[in-house]
Amino acid sequence: MTTPDGFGADAATAQPPWGFPQSGALPMPETLPLPAALAHLAGGPRYWLPEQPDQATAAVAPAAVSPATAPPAVTPPTAPTAPTAPPTSPPSGFDVEAVRRDFPQLHREVNGRPLVWLDNGATTLKPRQVVEAVGEHYAMGSSNVHRGAHTLAKQATQVYEEGRQAAAELLGTPDQGEIVFVRGTTEAVNLVAQSWGRSNLGVGDEILVSAAEHHSNLVPWQLIAAERRARIRPIPLLPDGQLDQDAYRDLLGSRTRMVALTHASNVLGTVPPVAEMTALAHRYGAKVMVDGAQAVSHFPVDVTALDADFYAFSGHKIFAPTGIGVLFGKRELLEAMPPWQGGGNMIDSVGFEETTYAPIPHRLEAGTGHIAGVAGLRAALQYLAALDREAATAYEEQLTAYAMGMLATVPGLRLIGTAPGKIGVLTFLLAGADPMALAGALDQQGIAVRAGHHCAQPALAAFGLQAAVRASLALYNTVEDVNTLVAALQDVQARSAPTAG
Repeated sequence: MTTPDGFGADAATAQPPWGFPQSGALPMPETLPLPAALAHLAGGPRYWLPEQPDQATAAVAPAAVSPATAPPAVTPPTAPTAPTAPPTSPPSGFDVEAVRRDFPQLHREVNGRPLVWLDNGATTLKPRQVVEAVGEHYAMGSSNVHRGAHTLAKQATQVYEEGRQAAAELLGTPDQGEIVFVRGTTEAVNLVAQSWGRSNLGVGDEILVSAAEHHSNLVPWQLIAAERRARIRPIPLLPDGQLDQDAYRDLLGSRTRMVALTHASNVLGTVPPVAEMTALAHRYGAKVMVDGAQAVSHFPVDVTALDADFYAFSGHKIFAPTGIGVLFGKRELLEAMPPWQGGGNMIDSVGFEETTYAPIPHRLEAGTGHIAGVAGLRAALQYLAALDREAATAYEEQLTAYAMGMLATVPGLRLIGTAPGKIGVLTFLLAGADPMALAGALDQQGIAVRAGHHCAQPALAAFGLQAAVRASLALYNTVEDVNTLVAALQDVQARSAPTAG
């Protein structure tokens, strides 16, 4: 039986609704030193790294699981047995070890093994600079922003608006007023759907949504389409995970009002030609909403060059805290959008007879924002800006190619999504292994991956799947991380292979 998340014995047999034809609980971490974000307030050192756990310390036993759900046993991974040489050259030109020293969580153990974090598509880890920025806000700078006459309010407001400016610089817009703070990409798309969509969609209008979208850039459009009696039309996928550009051109028409596109697929890694697709949409007078959640941490983004009408990302996908995100919108569009939510911060004047609203972006930021989250976002974007982005992007591209080559050496492994230029999202199936059980087996070796439908059920359904395993890379991952994953997968496959009678 299949669970609601798509796990189970029939997880690889679902028929696609469109597209092409089908061809254990973690132990608590060891006690770590007090983060300097708080320790330095008492005179301690400002920067820190967790000490390496004592190798003699016994690992905490994982929670018991029933025999029916227990993952297969895996021996400690060793170097891959084949091939003897990497299929591609290991990446170079980027000091990944220097970056890794800034991420405390990379220096802990899970189930008695060094952590190999390959769940970056779900959330990225946070550098110490972000941890300290959030801690310092709460410990020394806690205050509400805007309108306060006292010193702490002014200081908090300065940090808050510097975070907005950092987001504008990240996205390449010279207009800080085009940056709206939201909880994340999901809220950003809902805001556009409910405000712009309610004002601009009517009976029979069409919204094109790619089959590669995360649910966050699909479900909000379904909701507003049902209310406005508009129509959702999917842009299908090609067998390698690219968007079918011929089908896209055929779908565009005089009734097209919105095109919802991912800038990088969270399940296929595909990077669509967003600028070209946006230009085509604009010929028909349509607007384009780009989900950049998976893109912004992997390569530089310029919304001006893309000519995107709306662009959104989540802080926790770019080394910042959860609960904070950014919506970019062209000024003329944001100024024409009515408020989605009402309350404090978004008003000019309020009376029982009439209420007038603040200018953008504040009109779309009702209530008290996630101030500590913006402090963390500011620190994360400053951290990223201080790196050589060109070198980091090239490193990730090389590491992705290396990982794809190494995964090809695993017998029975099927990689989902092989589009040229993809980011380091490696979604796969292993013959004879249930995705959830396989992820559990890897977890026992300290390897964190994700299993399920990845909030992208239409994308998996196009490949005839309901669930798969996903390993996703970031700029702090290494060749050793890839080799550890591959060795563990080879061991699982070897143990599951039938023995000669």
